[in-house]
Amino acid sequence: MQLNSLTSLFDFFLPRFCISCKTKLSPVEKFVCANCISGLEHTSELRIKNEFNRKFQKEKIINGFASAFVFKNDSPIQKIIHSLKYDKQFQVGKFFAEQIALNLRTEINSWKANLIIPVPLHKLRKAERGYNQSEEIAKALGKLLTIPIDTKSLKRKRFTETQTKLTLVERKQNMTDAFIVKNNKLIKNKTIVLLDDVITTGATITECGKVLLENGATKIYALSAAIAD
Repeated sequence: MQLNSLTSLFDFFLPRFCISCKTKLSPVEKFVCANCISGLEHTSELRIKNEFNRKFQKEKIINGFASAFVFKNDSPIQKIIHSLKYDKQFQVGKFFAEQIALNLRTEINSWKANLIIPVPLHKLRKAERGYNQSEEIAKALGKLLTIPIDTKSLKRKRFTETQTKLTLVERKQNMTDAFIVKNNKLIKNKTIVLLDDVITTGATITECGKVLLENGATKIYALSAAIAD
């Protein structure tokens, strides 16, 4: 029996629904329906260039940056990200990994990265949520791009206030000295991709990159499922 036929059979008894709009998925659709995927705004080269200049150029810590989608409030991308971040929809991590690999593989391969490190949560936040959403994306992406994942070296040592309502200056202050490297042997002389679900001001990624460089990493690149203003 073909895969689509099996999926149709399973869907008859246990129908699957779009993470975003809750409509029933067809046998060829996974996690998100085609209509919602078509409504997602992909980043352009100009947008990425402008965001890099605005968020990362001054500090000279991040060597390059890529993101799959543009984040917008009250849109399918927000619903999809929130389903991963707050609702334990782990399959969304795989969805984002597939989209990143599909749209950004050439760019990421040009970085010649040795490791992907997902931005860590503080242990209290991770215990509260039960998982790290960026880790879920990283695990799937590492398999697709055959790049090892490191979740041990970089740790968040200080419990930080949520960044959502903070200004740019407050976000940078909130992230100062928030991270520590536990084992610099794993990162020494490595080119590292820092992965987050959404990059807004870049303060978190920049602070992570700073700590990694101080502990022997060679180059740091930034990658996210979505970029926000």
